[in-house]
Amino acid sequence: MMDAAARRAESRIDDADLAALAGDVAGDHAVERPTLYVYEAPVRIAHWVSAFAIFTLMVTGYLIGSPLPTVSGEAYDTFVMGYIRFTHFAAGQVLAVSFLARIVWAFFGNAHSRQIFYIPVWSKQFWYEVFYEAAWYAFLVAKPKRYVGHNPLAQVGMFTGFTLFVAFMIITGFALYSEGTGIDSWQHKLFGWVFSIWPNSQDVHTWHHLGMWALVTFVIVHVYAAIREDIMSRQSMISSIVSGERQFRD
Repeated sequence: MMDAAARRAESRIDDADLAALAGDVAGDHAVERPTLYVYEAPVRIAHWVSAFAIFTLMVTGYLIGSPLPTVSGEAYDTFVMGYIRFTHFAAGQVLAVSFLARIVWAFFGNAHSRQIFYIPVWSKQFWYEVFYEAAWYAFLVAKPKRYVGHNPLAQVGMFTGFTLFVAFMIITGFALYSEGTGIDSWQHKLFGWVFSIWPNSQDVHTWHHLGMWALVTFVIVHVYAAIREDIMSRQSMISSIVSGERQFRD
């Protein structure tokens, strides 16, 4: 009868054996894929915190703009809109802190952490590649180009669809919030100037509401583009904002 030591020795597989066994469903051996570290931890944390905050703001913002039907009973027993407004205000402040932290890290992080804060409008090559990427997304060219960070079209989209829109929503949101905190509050001192542009508070509400739908549109396009590129461009997208690593599969 085989003793325990012999069974353990027989069941062991060394590295060479593992390499020989590794393979895909077609029976090919596993190959090394080029992998680069792109998105640092603060960038990834800010991304997911902002994503959660924006989703919360969208849901609660919609309910504030289109309130739920009135429920019966005393208000203190059914403080539904109060909880919705509180959640909206809390998520807005979380987004503001995350956005500020993201700006600060742009000064300390790698080059990829700064891409969403500017567009190199002076570069002809950049605009050539923007149009090339647009053609790729429109299925007009056969092969995509490879980029370690955001491709030029994505950089334009992130700057306009995320950075500018989120900044606009934070500014108008805190301006509206200052109406409740009063003219002596820091919110009014920092953001009260918005009412010099739109003296009618309802105008600010309207622009803030339209900004929400602009962000909804951006999120839909952003998620679609990430999934599409992950599949078609043969380079990791979704997993990159989790692990920080960009892998090129071909």
